Amino acid sequence: MNMIHANNESINVKPPQLSTDFRTRDVIMNAERLGAMHQTRVSFVRTLLRKIDREQWTLSTHLWDLDEQGYGTVIYRLNTPEHLYHLVVFCNELADEERNDRVIAQKWDVTFGLVFGEISEELLDNLQANVPLQEAGRNSNMVMVLARANKSVRVFDHIVSSLAIGQQPDLDILAQVGYILRTTAVYGNGKFGIYDFKPLDHSEDFNQSFRAQMCAVYLLREFSLDWVDYLAKQKGGSNAAVLHPEIKRYLGVGNATGLGMAPYLINHPCVVDQWLTTREEALHVTLICQIEPKKTAYFASLIERAIQHFSEIVTINEQQIKLNEAVVAELAVLQNTLMATINHYSTWAEFLQAHHHLSLESQEVIISCLMELYPERVDAFQEKINADETLSLPKGKVIQDLIDVLERHYQWAINIDFSQPDNSHWFWYRSVDKEEPRMGVRGQEPGADRELALDIARQANKLYLALKPTDPQQLISEFILNQPKYRSIARRVWTMGHKPLGDIQMNVLHKTALPMHLLRCKLSMFGATKFDPRSDRWVRITLFQGAPLFAEVHSDEWLFPLLPDLSKEQGGLTHDRIA
Repeated sequence: MNMIHANNESINVKPPQLSTDFRTRDVIMNAERLGAMHQTRVSFVRTLLRKIDREQWTLSTHLWDLDEQGYGTVIYRLNTPEHLYHLVVFCNELADEERNDRVIAQKWDVTFGLVFGEISEELLDNLQANVPLQEAGRNSNMVMVLARANKSVRVFDHIVSSLAIGQQPDLDILAQVGYILRTTAVYGNGKFGIYDFKPLDHSEDFNQSFRAQMCAVYLLREFSLDWVDYLAKQKGGSNAAVLHPEIKRYLGVGNATGLGMAPYLINHPCVVDQWLTTREEALHVTLICQIEPKKTAYFASLIERAIQHFSEIVTINEQQIKLNEAVVAELAVLQNTLMATINHYSTWAEFLQAHHHLSLESQEVIISCLMELYPERVDAFQEKINADETLSLPKGKVIQDLIDVLERHYQWAINIDFSQPDNSHWFWYRSVDKEEPRMGVRGQEPGADRELALDIARQANKLYLALKPTDPQQLISEFILNQPKYRSIARRVWTMGHKPLGDIQMNVLHKTALPMHLLRCKLSMFGATKFDPRSDRWVRITLFQGAPLFAEVHSDEWLFPLLPDLSKEQGGLTHDRIA
């Protein structure tokens, strides 16, 4: 595998104007394309690890108080150049029938918090009393991240049992899951009374969206690896092995995500625009580069790696299996002909445009690989994640101004005929019993009277139909004064219409709308891998799978995790004693 080292001192790259030719906002913000995205260098897990490496953060075990069964408390101490934090982990005994990934669960194998500052005895008592309760607890406002996780029981038991008798676990079993612990909720930003995001504005460590949450998950991965080694030692004594470092790198942290993530993307359009604009700008500075033989060879090695990665993914979802098979087949053809055809193109933009006929999954793999070629250019955009979420409508604008915005950027919405039942098939609501968003069939299921206002396409459509008969020179403020029900959507349309990429172009009410596209978009920005849809409404993924361990953290690429190949080591993998 070719490796390229990122230059910690990124060059000063001036943000380009977004391409107006083949990478238009209609192309980029198409929901199906967003639903095919993969991890890139500007994904949050990647930028976090580069920061840890660049600033030489350190991690040590502050407390390891577990019994022989692995229940108790563990505290890790995290030092950054700016401050001190602790990851406090509580391991609880949990019956199999109590293990539940749903929001309504009340017990978990592991609960944990990332805590600001020192852990006094009083604070630890408070954490022990409340963190295991999660939403039901009265958590300290020194807790920056509140989260919980459950074991992958099959993988957990197999790893511990194997190590206890001095053997490494079976890679085929690990490949089916890819993690030891799976988070079911990772709360931040002041939720349930914990540390608010606003005070972090001046923090050099966690002033970026979701960085504290990603850090907590990364540290949890360290704990999961230490945990299985500890339990194997308890069980096997002097016969026990420790988990091979290559296998440790292969294992990430799992996450089960459902419909709850979709409303976030719809309710935070400025954030989504900022994320995707940053990603697009980072891609653009790659696309304008002239193709060079050295970069071509590196790109070829990344494509080869992607082919292996998608060949190794295990999923039960038939549609995802077909998509992965298509990626493998298409990229194999690309790989075989790359050196013979690359001279047909002078820039990577020409190369990417010439492969628009490939599946969206394959196109997005190519994009992720291209962004690895120029770390000194791409990494310059890594901090441009936060966004001003204000939606506004300036004074003095007239109806025609708003109509122009709608006709220029909301054709995808105003062209929909909402008198057709299929275009408003679903309604979204929040289940009181399950505390989760749900989709109901309009006219067939109860709850439409409590519909969530996620119908941006329908609202924009109605606004347009209301504006068209109105005097085009009438002030918008007068129109809103007479019809205040359009105030919210008018502000949104105006604001997002003047953003580089604007709204996600998706009618979430349509009969064939796939929430999975929204989930995939956000998860890929986080840096997720191994998308394993369990239905079209929830998905399992891994975070930090393939990432370097904390003790060896580096800024190199680690795109597309691969099963380790230890066959060359003496004795083979399953008989290899590491310690």
